[in-house]
Amino acid sequence: MMRTAEKVDDLVRGDDSMAEALDSIRREADRNGGEVEWADVRDDLTSGQWGRIIETGILVDGRDGFEIADREAFDRALDDDEEGVDADDAPEIDDGASSWSQWDKLAGLSAVLLMTGYWFDSIRDLIGGTMDVILGPLNAALPFYGVILSVALVTGLSTSLLQANLMNPERMGKYQERMQAMQEKRKDVEERKEAAEERGASDAELERLDNEMDRVQEEQMEAMAENLGMFKEQFRPMVWTMLIVIPFFLWMWWMIRDGHIASDELQVVMPIAGVVEWNDGVIGPMQAWIVWYFLCSMGFTQLLRKAVNIDMSVTAN
Repeated sequence: MMRTAEKVDDLVRGDDSMAEALDSIRREADRNGGEVEWADVRDDLTSGQWGRIIETGILVDGRDGFEIADREAFDRALDDDEEGVDADDAPEIDDGASSWSQWDKLAGLSAVLLMTGYWFDSIRDLIGGTMDVILGPLNAALPFYGVILSVALVTGLSTSLLQANLMNPERMGKYQERMQAMQEKRKDVEERKEAAEERGASDAELERLDNEMDRVQEEQMEAMAENLGMFKEQFRPMVWTMLIVIPFFLWMWWMIRDGHIASDELQVVMPIAGVVEWNDGVIGPMQAWIVWYFLCSMGFTQLLRKAVNIDMSVTAN
């Protein structure tokens, strides 16, 4: 008669799904003091698989149900078969697809250079004067609050289109699904180890569970390193967005701070706050023009995404 380890190997070679079925039996056995019944695992394997496992002698009669004939050999064979698997049903991800192109890197560098305008007046004046060539006619035709509203419309539309074209929600969903699979696997091992300790399991079984926990932790660390692609995927559209938004933002700041607004447009009536000047603090240190811009931007962004049917929710197969 074949030994238990050979029986396990033979079943798994004949049917890949048997590895998951045997692992389900092991989990339930750990939870139930070493024994398992059909009612415990009927949701995880078929009656045909259950019958084959009993027929081969891997499960033998116990006190109240069935128990694994040779637990140590069973664990060794099953764990050897599962080595190299990162997580149960974890999706495969093409991390290379998240690589930045030369244009992305150039956009990132340009955005960083533009950000220096927040600290250096000479750079802000240069960017503000350049943008005024484009936005000056708009400012002459509309009151300043309307100009800010128009800027919010442009930046909101560009941000939505950039996110829709540069970020892949399906790939983001796969990253999240892989991490969730890792967490569930670790939680399962922790529960089985806790149950084994409560029923006074053998040292060999506790050592096996410790080794399994170490393996899961190593897989989690490897997955976290690989998930660098998720942050690259998130940050890529943000770089292009900053490249568009920062010049507009610096122009508005240049107009207000350096007094390029007409004297009759220095004040505005805002909800709740009432009559305020553009550089007055409305929400803490946030000035009125910043608050007005963000309110307009958030509102337009949501409306535009609905209008052009842009869905940025994370999805996975």
